[in-house]
Amino acid sequence: MLKEVYKETETRMQGAIQALEEDLAGIRTGRAHPALVERLPVEYYGAPTPLIQLASISVPEPRSLLIRPFDSSSVKAVERAIQTSDLGLTPNTDGKVIRLNLPMLTEERRRELTRLVNSRIEEARVAVRNVRRDSIRDLREFEQEKMISEDELRRGEDELQKITDRFIDEINAIGERKEKEILEV
Repeated sequence: MLKEVYKETETRMQGAIQALEEDLAGIRTGRAHPALVERLPVEYYGAPTPLIQLASISVPEPRSLLIRPFDSSSVKAVERAIQTSDLGLTPNTDGKVIRLNLPMLTEERRRELTRLVNSRIEEARVAVRNVRRDSIRDLREFEQEKMISEDELRRGEDELQKITDRFIDEINAIGERKEKEILEV
């Protein structure tokens, strides 16, 4: 029974880490990376569709992205989605492909992005702690229903804390890597 709780806890915490990594992939660093625009919602035939489903995205140079829509009629929609996004990039279109040139990040913008990363990291930590809280609540219910003993409850809480600490450390490492990417000139 305890093993099932641990397994479910780890699965849910891993989900929080995956969400964090996807979220951080969309935050701009000094280099061009397809993840910057992949999840950008594009209004395509009346439905918001992720850009990755509408176009191939490549990195021809370290500071530029090349977006080649599969359907040439969607070029204007992709261009509009990029302009209205909070990326702060201006697309250059030649009818069939869209080029995005990423300017150098200013020191102020780097600090701003670092603060954004830190807030996303804290959200992930909170999510992991919420999973721990839910799991501990489950263990306490098991103990009240006499399904586990008080000693097993204590051991279970200790084990959940170890799992939580491991995931928090992983989140911190992810955050440090992203900050280093942003601050790299």
